Amino acid sequence: MEQLEALKRYFGYEEFRPLQKEIIEHVMNGQDALVLMPTGGGKSLCYQLPAVLKEGTTVVISPLISLMKDQVESLRSNGIVAYALNSSNDETEYFQILRDCRTRKTKILYLSPERLLGELDRLLKEIKISLFAVDEAHCISQWGHDFRPEYTRLYVIKEQFPDVPLLALTATADKITQQDIIQQLSLREPKIFLTSYDRPNLYLEVKRGYQKKDKDATVLHFIERHPNECGIIYCMSRKTTEQICSFLIRHGFNAAPYHAELSNQLRDKVQTDFINDRIQVVCATIAFGMGIDKSNVHWVIHYNLPKSIENYYQEIGRAGRDGMPCDTLLFYSVSDLIVLQKMANESGQAIMNMEKLARMRQYAEANICRRRILLSYFGETFDHDCQHCDVCKNPPQRFDGTILVQKALSAITRSEEQIGFRMLIDILRGSANKELYDKGYHQIKTYGAGRDISAKDWNDYLLQMLNMGFFEIAYNENNNLKVTEIGKRVLYGHEKAMLVVIQREESVKRTTRKSKTTTVQSLFKTEMPGREESDRLFEELRILRRQIAEEQSIPPYIVMNDKTLRLIANKRPMTLDEFAQIDGIGDYKKDKYGTRFLNVIKESTK
Repeated sequence: MEQLEALKRYFGYEEFRPLQKEIIEHVMNGQDALVLMPTGGGKSLCYQLPAVLKEGTTVVISPLISLMKDQVESLRSNGIVAYALNSSNDETEYFQILRDCRTRKTKILYLSPERLLGELDRLLKEIKISLFAVDEAHCISQWGHDFRPEYTRLYVIKEQFPDVPLLALTATADKITQQDIIQQLSLREPKIFLTSYDRPNLYLEVKRGYQKKDKDATVLHFIERHPNECGIIYCMSRKTTEQICSFLIRHGFNAAPYHAELSNQLRDKVQTDFINDRIQVVCATIAFGMGIDKSNVHWVIHYNLPKSIENYYQEIGRAGRDGMPCDTLLFYSVSDLIVLQKMANESGQAIMNMEKLARMRQYAEANICRRRILLSYFGETFDHDCQHCDVCKNPPQRFDGTILVQKALSAITRSEEQIGFRMLIDILRGSANKELYDKGYHQIKTYGAGRDISAKDWNDYLLQMLNMGFFEIAYNENNNLKVTEIGKRVLYGHEKAMLVVIQREESVKRTTRKSKTTTVQSLFKTEMPGREESDRLFEELRILRRQIAEEQSIPPYIVMNDKTLRLIANKRPMTLDEFAQIDGIGDYKKDKYGTRFLNVIKESTK
């Protein structure tokens, strides 16, 4: 079966997303690969389609039972035979899975890392394996934000199945983590497929210095702007999740808290209710999210500052998996920073965690395009402003800072990229410290080239340069600075660099007092492009979708996601053939649901 034919038949799409086709062909040729795609970018299809096309069973290593369950239900809803093998299976289910794998009926089998190791000499020796896929592969690296020790033994896959291609997939991995994944999994001559980390459907906004009363009022009005839309509020502590949850319930919202101190039974109930649209808002600590593949989360609020950009990016990425426009809002305060600094210092990797927190702080305090900062952090060049974040919406005053950037990048280059932030400022300022003289940096051409600028201002300008992607920090090389390709274009005069004018007089405290009376009124004047009120037919289709989901005991978004539902409402197909032309409708869903949806459409047109 041709790839495009299978794509439409099983998944309902007419064309591939960027790099999907190339990745699938690479895997079909039996080669290893590392795939980096943003959440909602279509990573799963990169192993699910080859699984359908190749003979045998694709084995997927996944970290959470809930995530496996969600994936299996989604695959089955598309007519693909899939199973999850974990601690919840009884002996009867185990032998059924084994039987279907032996007969090559099973196309995809999900396993936890622990279960994979336990089945190496049992089930996995008895079946034909077409492909191994390691999902959430950043968990394998100590440089990653969600390191899990059990992942470090997955090198045995290549030891015992050297001829089976291995695909590692993740949404968040910087350059160091990427190389660590390749090494830990013993990938053989892997090709790295890196799509853009950009999630253009997410609007990025940061609010600084708000007191609790202002934050709560802002949250309230934010959610009121998203009627009937599910969202997540991330909080730093258990106490905060319960406080904000109680506040929302008092104001009539269907909300629930989620944190590690709740019983397993209660956490499972909250997650299940959220997945099935019985709860609109989950107020959660970072304990919530990885196992959620819910496509119709349409907003995310960070009530407190996250501890790293990786965490932040992963968490906002839980919104808009269906491609619909979504809002994200981050509150930042000095009190959050103090707590997180204490936690980082007391962790087992204090230096690394403090560095990651520093980058998160820079993002929150920045006055340049937020999307550029995020993409630069993950090593992606983004040489223009996004026009879809709060900074771009209200741009600060800028000036041509090309000469300042060239001075800084020249100092980095002339020191052979062996210096960090502090030494760079000392070189630019012409400081006379012992280490600088011992290394001979006082002899380079740019020594003292920026002595007319204060150290504090240089620090601000350098942070802007870092966030704009002109240089990067090599955390595995003593935090030395490395000039990027876009930085070289500025250094050698091929491009200009616009920096933001520093305005020291505007403290967070003064800004808060000044804006306090207009906080609620001014925050939400402009609607996101493309966000329209759901029409009557869409609501009727949602009701039908919920009925079908309840009949089958599956989440509504697995029946059909919101994006597909809106396409149906807009195009109003009147025949099964027209229904099948909608993106997201494959043969299985057309045959199973088509008539019922068409009946609702026809009834609405009377």
